[in-house]
Amino acid sequence: MTSIRRRTLGLVLLVFGISMLIIGYISYRYAAREIEALHDRSLAQNAALLEGLLQAPLPAHDQSLLIKSLETALSAPNQRAATPLDGSLRELAFQLWEEDRLLLRSASGPSTPLVQQPVGYSTLTVDEYAWRVYVLDVPGSTQRVVVSERADVRGELISAVALRTLLPDLIGLPFLTLLLWWSIGWGLAPLSRMAEQIRNRDPHNLKPLPLYPLPQELGTIAGALNRLLERLRQLRVREKRFIADAAHELRTPLAVLDLHAQNALAAENAEDREESLHHLRSGVARSTRLVSQLLTLARLDPEEEPLPELRYANVLLETQETLAKLSPLAAERQQQLLLTADDHADWRMEEEPGAIETLVQNLVGNALQHAPEQSTITVTLEAAPQSITLMVDDQGPGIPAEERSRVIERFQRAGPGAGAGLWLSIVERLVKRHEGQLHLEDAPGRGLRVRAVLAREALTLRHAKE
Repeated sequence: MTSIRRRTLGLVLLVFGISMLIIGYISYRYAAREIEALHDRSLAQNAALLEGLLQAPLPAHDQSLLIKSLETALSAPNQRAATPLDGSLRELAFQLWEEDRLLLRSASGPSTPLVQQPVGYSTLTVDEYAWRVYVLDVPGSTQRVVVSERADVRGELISAVALRTLLPDLIGLPFLTLLLWWSIGWGLAPLSRMAEQIRNRDPHNLKPLPLYPLPQELGTIAGALNRLLERLRQLRVREKRFIADAAHELRTPLAVLDLHAQNALAAENAEDREESLHHLRSGVARSTRLVSQLLTLARLDPEEEPLPELRYANVLLETQETLAKLSPLAAERQQQLLLTADDHADWRMEEEPGAIETLVQNLVGNALQHAPEQSTITVTLEAAPQSITLMVDDQGPGIPAEERSRVIERFQRAGPGAGAGLWLSIVERLVKRHEGQLHLEDAPGRGLRVRAVLAREALTLRHAKE
């Protein structure tokens, strides 16, 4: 792609060239009119000068000698007067008439009598040349002075004047081009410095670019780049935090798995080996659940861009399907899953694909883990015009009120055996991504109630905030 410098220079030269042509044409037309008027005045002055000589109070003999002297001077071949503007010779012609009798004429003038031309200025063609003629009657006599000039000589003079007017511009155009090239380069120097700074920057250096000194336009670009660098820095921080959290949380389960494997290998009888393998299998299940929660938490990062598009889903139907998948776990612990909902209500809402299933799995799965055996986990759905509420009540130990705001943070546990401390973080982020609210309350009787209020039109509210 053409550089900004070349594009700007080409545009400036194009505008300058068009402007110079327009100005040159206007100057040429103006100069032509001025030179035409100047030459017309020159014709009138020459005619007046000749008239003054003829009217001089001289004796008849001296006046006759004066006329003969003028005739001798004017009849000299190729008699021309050099112009002061360009040094060319002007094709001037004189005729002096006494009624219809030619008294004298210049050798350069046309042979055709011009006495019949009207007094004043006129233009006619004689011998294939256009002539500008000025006729003056001598007062108090029958004499007539005719002064003429060839029009093509005037044209040559006008062309010479126009060329001399435009010649400095034509000669200065290369110098102007070099000056503009330097000026544009100087103006774009901050952009070049910024590009060089970005080009030489270490890939791991995500510090903001310096905004001073920079022109206002480049300051906007630098600000946008700094915002992008900040987002990349935050992504890297989250990535490092995720790796550190995963390594920290997996270190202990893996060590426990290794211990159970060693016990199984060292067991002296089948009963001890079976017990160790049973603990090993349980540890693998916990590690698998932890890895799944870590991946879900990474996917639900609140600053992830772009957010997935939402789709319409039936909350009641998805909840029923998820509870069916969780029923074997409940049966294993002799627990009962109870769903309370109005089958005739409108359960449609906008959701991210799989969000309701993940939400129910985390809420009910945590309740199954912490509620005692032979207890009941109640799932309640409530439909409102603008929202849908999902409530899960268990009969476990619950969470003290002073700890409820803290346990929503990742890896925060509410007591021994509380798991990895990820399930509430996952639930809280899912609820926020659906423009909802999460509440931790006391369940009726005992236990914990988790109430998630989800907006039906989450995509509309999200766009309104943006």
